[in-house]
Amino acid sequence: MTAHNACVAGDLSTAEQMFTQDINTGANNYTSYANRSFVMARKRAWDHALQDATKSISIQPSLTGYISKGIALYGKGHIRDARTAFDLASTFANEDSKIMLLLIKAIAIFNADPHEESIIFVQELAAACPNHGSLACRIVEAYLHVQLGINAMNDASHNLAADHFSAAVKSSALPSTSTVHPVCEDFVVLFGWDLKSLWQNAHQKRCIALRQAGRLAEALNSYRDMMDKIDQNTKANCLDWSNAFKEECSALCLVDGDAAFAAGNYDSAINLYSAVINVSSASDAVFANRSRARLKKMLWTEALLDAQKVIQLNPSSHVGYKLKLTAFQGSQRYDEAIAAFRMMFAVLEGAHDAKMQNLRKRYASPSESEGVIRSAIDRQLDTAPLRLLNTVTGLLCDREAQISAFKTSAEHNELWLSWSMKRANLRMEHITKAVATYFRCIMLSHRWEGREPLLQDIQGKNVYKLKSISGIVKLQKFCEIARNLGYRWAWSDTCCIDKSSNVELQQSLNSMFVWYQHSALTIVYLSDVLPSSKSGALEMSEWNKRGWTFQELLASKVLIFYQKDWTPYLNDRSSNHKKSTAIMEELQVATGIDRRALVDFAPGMSGARERLQWASNRVTTVQEDVAYSLFGVFDVRLPVDYGEKKANALGRLLQEIVARSGDISALDWVGQSSEFNSCLPADITSYTAPPCALSSMSEDEIQTKVSLMRKNTVTVDLASKVYALLKSMTAPRFANRRLHLPCISFHVTEVRQRHGSTQETHSSMELKRMGFKTC
Repeated sequence: MTAHNACVAGDLSTAEQMFTQDINTGANNYTSYANRSFVMARKRAWDHALQDATKSISIQPSLTGYISKGIALYGKGHIRDARTAFDLASTFANEDSKIMLLLIKAIAIFNADPHEESIIFVQELAAACPNHGSLACRIVEAYLHVQLGINAMNDASHNLAADHFSAAVKSSALPSTSTVHPVCEDFVVLFGWDLKSLWQNAHQKRCIALRQAGRLAEALNSYRDMMDKIDQNTKANCLDWSNAFKEECSALCLVDGDAAFAAGNYDSAINLYSAVINVSSASDAVFANRSRARLKKMLWTEALLDAQKVIQLNPSSHVGYKLKLTAFQGSQRYDEAIAAFRMMFAVLEGAHDAKMQNLRKRYASPSESEGVIRSAIDRQLDTAPLRLLNTVTGLLCDREAQISAFKTSAEHNELWLSWSMKRANLRMEHITKAVATYFRCIMLSHRWEGREPLLQDIQGKNVYKLKSISGIVKLQKFCEIARNLGYRWAWSDTCCIDKSSNVELQQSLNSMFVWYQHSALTIVYLSDVLPSSKSGALEMSEWNKRGWTFQELLASKVLIFYQKDWTPYLNDRSSNHKKSTAIMEELQVATGIDRRALVDFAPGMSGARERLQWASNRVTTVQEDVAYSLFGVFDVRLPVDYGEKKANALGRLLQEIVARSGDISALDWVGQSSEFNSCLPADITSYTAPPCALSSMSEDEIQTKVSLMRKNTVTVDLASKVYALLKSMTAPRFANRRLHLPCISFHVTEVRQRHGSTQETHSSMELKRMGFKTC
């Protein structure tokens, strides 16, 4: 063994003996004196080290001699003299050795007074000389950081220690193997550095410092970094430490992770759980906890990956599926969320232990959820048109297509999941409202003009892509406005009824009033009202004279008028023109209908004669529609039979009004009688005249008549009998087109007694009634 090898191995006694032998052999061997000075300095025998260094210089001044003297003086605390020694050493250094000399000086200074200034000096030296000695500079910097880290740990400054160890670890100069670079052997000889285990010590001490500082996630991440880079021999040497550290730190991370989650510090919880997962084969519970924390942070993709890992590790548990469906819900991947729910429900259904069975009760079965939503759909569509235009796709959809579109929508899937999971804040009202919102539709009210598109023209086609002819343009603009207003469904009478089907036509005409009544909005298109028209233009529109638009006006609760260029009438951009005083007053003048009735109309038989008068000026292209367009106004459902002629259709309607209500004011008309029944008019125009208003007595007149009657007991008795007779009479009715009236009252204008022959014991009375005479 050589003295150099003994120094590298740390066998200082042997090295000292060998250098002493060299000195004894050659008294002027200045190099051996200098080398023995280094050995004595490592043994901290500073006086002996200074004597040998001084002797070496006295024999012959040299680079080695002044370096040994500088180190010895720094060891004794003679800083100024030590610096002088190093300055003199520099006079013997060539360009290649100057950097090493400065590094040795920095180390010596650090050993005498360990502060970060030495590290800064080394960093500046490396920056100033990037091409020479950079590896040595980085090794020295790393070693000094380790020493400062150890000092900080001894002072219980764990964060500071961790920072120093981290700085050392991040240095690319430290080898992960037990080999020592030749450039570093001088540091081993001069200062006894253990560079072989420096990399391992820096990593281990960083892990320990981070753990003691409470930076648990960083500690485990540092541990993983170390284990990923370590060679097999080193790994075997630190196996016991590795297992103990991993187990202890992982347990602490899980505890702190749960505490962070409970406190709402989800980022910290994620970091802690991740640290455990990264260093070991974590259980499904750890992946589940991290998934929950990621869900809280809306990290849907990452949470989903953890949920899938939970399922992989424990497929018999429902937890993974629940986390999976929550992640799918959050990312609005509802189809996949429903699939995950079904899997979770199947796991719960198949479980036999009481805990899982109780957990199963927290959820509704898929069939129950589907039934609840389907019932809400059926209730909603009960008052909706059979066919609707999808304003998004431009396609005409029948009832099944509408339902199918809803079932594939995010709205349906979200409802399905919410109901299935029995959320506390979800009520049936919420389901009903959500379904109503999805299926709400806009109705079009307009005048047919020219060639309007029919069902066969648009079925299976995108209306937005059809050739832009007049009727198509109107339909396209209507659908565009509906879509822009946020409505998915729209209806037009031109193309949304299969007129070739008697059943569908019958159902549509009898239901049309209800459809408009329950629509979210009715758009009225006034093709004859020019852009920028002033008030009064609506009053003059032909729309006010059409038969079908009469019920559309009365039925619609929310209504907006559009001019020829599809801009709002009077530039009124409010959400409901029925709330516009100016527009309603204009309609009152145009229709003769009181403004309050226009806004709050209710279908039924009440005020039948007045309603017939409102409709008396309306005209239709098809003569039977004069009656059919009034079915909804009077809330009646009757067979539709095109070809029966106007008088017959109107007669059936009037017959139904009288039969159901007992109101014979419909018999108050002026004009030609009907072939259906002579008591009824042949045309709706017969109701144009105001209804007959019978004169009535004032309260004082009534009291006077009653007082007079009470003076005559015969008269009172007779009046009581008349009252009882009238009260017991049946209501008017129709049967086989024949009108049955229990009585007819006339206004009597004159009464005369007629005298018979002298043989007759009774006389008779002659009555006159408004030009009509009877006995």
